[in-house]
Amino acid sequence: MKFALLFSLVSLLMPAKILVHGHRGARAIYPENSLPAFEYAIAQGVDALELDLAVTKDNVLVVSHDPEMNPKICTGPADSPHVIREMTLAQLRRWDCGAKQNTEFPKQKPIPGTRVPTFDEVLALAPQGNFDFNVETKIFADKPHLTPPPAEFVQLILDKVRQHRLQSRFILQSFDWRTLAEMRKLDPAIRLSALFPNGMSEAVLKMDYVAAAKAAGAGIVSPHFRFVTKARVDQAHAAGLQVVPWTANDPKIWDALIAAGVDAIISDDPAALISYLAAKESKK
Repeated sequence: MKFALLFSLVSLLMPAKILVHGHRGARAIYPENSLPAFEYAIAQGVDALELDLAVTKDNVLVVSHDPEMNPKICTGPADSPHVIREMTLAQLRRWDCGAKQNTEFPKQKPIPGTRVPTFDEVLALAPQGNFDFNVETKIFADKPHLTPPPAEFVQLILDKVRQHRLQSRFILQSFDWRTLAEMRKLDPAIRLSALFPNGMSEAVLKMDYVAAAKAAGAGIVSPHFRFVTKARVDQAHAAGLQVVPWTANDPKIWDALIAAGVDAIISDDPAALISYLAAKESKK
């Protein structure tokens, strides 16, 4: 009993491990939101796969950051629609999203023939490790034609997560907090993350983490790394919230986020971040 109490006290005093979320899998290394990127991130030891969801014409959840096919990274038939919501899964499968290298990431290795995966295919990777799925709904209040309504979108997601029995390993995140509210109605046990916009408006700069989380019904706040300060993180922690900034790829930024005391960091190069955190830990 005394040993257990001592262990608990030591655990409270020790700094928490900073978790690593692989942004779109690991788009610095492999085509974004692809099975190769996710499998690479898992092999590197990520704590979570960060990914985005769209919905096809035949109501299949697919993993894509953009609701329309991005010509910078994908190529498809000239006669094909470009909006995912206007394509069936069979039509979407005709697009190659791996042959082109994303020029923003010089280390990225193209993989010709890479298709947009279904959410089902990504969830099927769960047995490969002990990691979470941090899933963003790509939904836009001013563009309702690009997705199903929030309630329908969230129901599709929850059905798949339950099918794979992954509720405890699932986080729903969104800039559009309507989907967070719908998930809270359907399953209050699902973790929710309120994404913050990346604008430099006065409203964004003054955003209060605690107030925002309360408004979104979320236990996690996810601001752009530029808006993270130690004071804001401390305030969030005092309210029982976690802070998971996006998307940091530079060691100087990592150092600032570590100093601020964030709970996790979303990065395009999760392997580099994992190595960096391990090196810092070994020097203590």
